Amino acid sequence: MLVLSRKNAQTVVIGGSDFEAVIKATVLDIRSGSVRLGFEANKHVAAHREEVWERIGAGSQRAPSTGGFGRAGSGTADGSATV
Repeated sequence: MLVLSRKNAQTVVIGGSDFEAVIKATVLDIRSGSVRLGFEANKHVAAHREEVWERIGAGSQRAPSTGGFGRAGSGTADGSATV
């Protein structure tokens, strides 16, 4: 596991070759022991909260396609988003 410290408005870039970012995670807000993260990803990358991802992997739930993952507030009530 890679552990990083980031301050508000700082970003971590994950994946890709030739400096093509696959996922960018940016710290949007830090307060009351909670960190708010924003994610930008290529359209083919699906993103889910861990508990949703585990249910999908177990075959008990199929993730809906939501699109527009790069915008704030996108995704579904269960935390899934497909980009």
